[in-house]
Amino acid sequence: MTRQVRPTWAEIDLGVLAANVRALKACAGRAALMAVVKADAYGHGAVQVALRAREAGAEWLGVAIPEEGFALRRAGVDGPILVLGWTPPGQAAAVVEEGLAATVSSLEGAKAFSRVADAGLEARVHLKVDTGMGRLGILPGPAGREEALAILNLRGVRVEGIYTHFATADDADKTFALRQLEVFLDFVEELGRYGATFAMRHAANSAALLDLPQSHLDMVRPGLALYGYLPSPHVSRKVPLRPPLSWKTRVSHVKRLPAGSSVGYGATFRTTRPTMVATLPVGYADGYPRLLSNNAEVLVGGRRCPVIGRVCMDQMMVEVPDALKVSVGEEVVLLGSQGAQTVDADELAGRAGTIAHEILTGLSPRVPRVYLH
Repeated sequence: MTRQVRPTWAEIDLGVLAANVRALKACAGRAALMAVVKADAYGHGAVQVALRAREAGAEWLGVAIPEEGFALRRAGVDGPILVLGWTPPGQAAAVVEEGLAATVSSLEGAKAFSRVADAGLEARVHLKVDTGMGRLGILPGPAGREEALAILNLRGVRVEGIYTHFATADDADKTFALRQLEVFLDFVEELGRYGATFAMRHAANSAALLDLPQSHLDMVRPGLALYGYLPSPHVSRKVPLRPPLSWKTRVSHVKRLPAGSSVGYGATFRTTRPTMVATLPVGYADGYPRLLSNNAEVLVGGRRCPVIGRVCMDQMMVEVPDALKVSVGEEVVLLGSQGAQTVDADELAGRAGTIAHEILTGLSPRVPRVYLH
């Protein structure tokens, strides 16, 4: 028996994704491109995105945690992969065995990889420098210099890259980001005076890739831009990018409620006139934020229809005009385009008081991904 796809699904157009990769590579110039596929490729599906990004020219892949890298290797994804987050010492051996590169932010953390080398393996690492993010990384200065040089001298550890991360590159004022870049390059130059060399220096996230060409260095690390969105309204739109993901569902029930009827938990919405209400089989357990209750629109028949009542765990309700003649099974767009109308992740994020990243990464695993080639 062939099982039907659940009537709530996400479509990912891999051709659009590949076009985004190529456009960002052109913007990066001579720098290599790392496609950041952490968090299941921002909800798009890490394996499929990684494979297509590599085909489109991405030289590197970036993940947040070792497990994400392991999953890519199990799926047959080759090429260099950098774990951007912390690798616990107990996972150092597995990271090296799987051919992943690791981020190190301290001498103690790097020693875990040196111990792995005792088994005859070489660990590939990238040294993280904290220039103003206050998160992972060695602090520039005399103590940081000595720590970095000690890491470079560890047996069995090959430091193939050094990098930092911008805190404000998506702001209109780039002063702080430019200062971070200056601090980073000065620190790399200082290490060079002590004989340190690095095959790869990298700093640019999506915003810096688009707005700060001087930060491209040897590699760029776009994340959100790969998926067709800009990190903020202040980032340049000079590169043509399109969202590859659309989120759709189907009407599960239609009824006309009389005036004065309540809709949903807490009766937060009441009809003021006879109202046609369509129920949709999707809710906050699928990643549609409850904060969008009475505060968003979906697309039905090419028209915007308001979400009414509280978004439930597995269902939600929308008001549809009588003229649409909506029936059970009709396609509804939660995210994407229908006719001349579009609802994108920036719109939903603005209504929910968050960012597009959270809308995309919040898409639940129980929503099937359907890939268009």
